[in-house]
Amino acid sequence: MTDAGKPADQPVPLPQPMAQALAAFERHLRAERSLSPHTVRGYVGDVCSLLEHAARHGAGAPDGLDVTRLRSWLAALHESGAARATLARRAAAARAFTAFAHRRGWLEADPGPGLGTPKVRRGLPHVLRQDEMRAVLDGLGAGARAQPALRRRPAEAGRRTEAAVALRDAAVLELLYATGIRVSELCGLEAGHLDHDRRTVRVRGKGGKERTVPVGGPALRAVTRWLDTGRPVLATAASGPALFLGVRGRRLDPRTARRIVHERLREAGATRDTGPHGIRHTAATHLLEGGADLRSVQEILGHASPATTQIYTHISIERLKSGYRQAHPRA
Repeated sequence: MTDAGKPADQPVPLPQPMAQALAAFERHLRAERSLSPHTVRGYVGDVCSLLEHAARHGAGAPDGLDVTRLRSWLAALHESGAARATLARRAAAARAFTAFAHRRGWLEADPGPGLGTPKVRRGLPHVLRQDEMRAVLDGLGAGARAQPALRRRPAEAGRRTEAAVALRDAAVLELLYATGIRVSELCGLEAGHLDHDRRTVRVRGKGGKERTVPVGGPALRAVTRWLDTGRPVLATAASGPALFLGVRGRRLDPRTARRIVHERLREAGATRDTGPHGIRHTAATHLLEGGADLRSVQEILGHASPATTQIYTHISIERLKSGYRQAHPRA
């Protein structure tokens, strides 16, 4: 039992001042910071957990938050088995909220800076080899091109849909690997964002920031086949300008895109089960291995800081060392 007489894991109805502050914080994240819906859900969920903890211990409004309560909240999460990465994420959400509350005048002083962040041990992400990625994409492309003509006879509706989906999936994998874009960015693309003459795609990234990313020939051809032959089969009045569509004709959602990547890589016999973010890691690593400079890769990926991109140089070095150990007789 807690000091307030409630079990630590029992949800507590938020006092009205806290509920109103949480709603205002959510509006701030959506409208002013233009964060993605996924990020907003994560921040709001973390801050709700903090406010419930504070209410459970007697606080009735945001001004009841101090560094002691913040630390006791993280300590309770740690005791419940939360991973370091989870604790670091929740601490970041708490600091964002207390800074917001201080600016609004709900907190006389911001306790957030006094909240330490657990150091996260970041392992190197797994990436596919260049020959492995090439084999996967070549296989998908050959399968998509071999699909029968997409005629519109009602009896062949199922076959036409299957062929259209194959074209879409090949285009999705090709574009993810060619550009290294995030899955949310891929799903947000519209047909007009692709510039065939300049061989680029216009991407809206985190915080609503736009960037232009180069696209290779194979990806452009795969997307063109999808637009010319596959998309018209799935398109409906609800499709709008979305580049990629689901089988019901609506804009492809990130969850479906992740499933596509996992399934297609597994079917192609890839050695590692990975998703769109793994393809992003793979694209960045292969760019550096091919001689691209770190600043260019940072721009392509849309990283705000070069420190985020730096991890891919570590991957390349580790792969180089691994190859050396396997090949050199006196390694």
